[in-house]
Amino acid sequence: MERKYWNINLEEMIKAGVHLGHDFQKWNPRMAPYISAKRKGIHITNLTITARFLSEACDLVFDAASKGKTFLIVGTKKKVSNLVASAATRARCHYVHKKWLGGMLTNWPTTEKRLQKFRNLRAEQKMGKFKRLPKRDVAKLKRKLSIFQKYLGGVKYMTGLPDIVIFVDQKEEYTALRECVILGIPTICLIDTNCDPDIADISIPANDDTLTSIQFILTKLVSAICEGRSNYISRAI
Repeated sequence: MERKYWNINLEEMIKAGVHLGHDFQKWNPRMAPYISAKRKGIHITNLTITARFLSEACDLVFDAASKGKTFLIVGTKKKVSNLVASAATRARCHYVHKKWLGGMLTNWPTTEKRLQKFRNLRAEQKMGKFKRLPKRDVAKLKRKLSIFQKYLGGVKYMTGLPDIVIFVDQKEEYTALRECVILGIPTICLIDTNCDPDIADISIPANDDTLTSIQFILTKLVSAICEGRSNYISRAI
């Protein structure tokens, strides 16, 4: 794996609030090695450790992108929805930002059928086939398309299981994370002080409630993916 310098600045992390954890009464004792202090009733994450794990995660996604691997970014909390979609689009990754449909990965054949139906409906609409149908039928098809777009729009071009999945909130996306564990799909996960650091392959201790913190982490990962993709394309030409 190629090692790179990802310019992970501790001062910028503090400014983004990456170090701010949860109320100490809500902590997970397994997070003890990643906590440096307790201030005003909340735990403070050790940013030196965060920087090390974030750097390792960047190395991993850079190396994977350099080999043409696929990524899925998952973050369904309302306040991070647009951020996840934007970051994934920039890195040309698949994403789920509204709701995780149980079995999306572990029951891949069913998901694949849904995606094919979604793609077929989109194609029929673009070709103008809806115009030949009765208004009632068109209305039903448009409602179905709207539902597909809401829940599967970010994975509509996914043709197989992703090679790596990135999660922005362990608690919120626990079902999806467990599916990856079952399937043996490598995972990267932001973990706040109330999370379990042992579930994901790479756990990045960080504030998962503040947009600036999540954006900081995602920006680094996305930049590494984009750089890796550039290497992959350069070698292919």
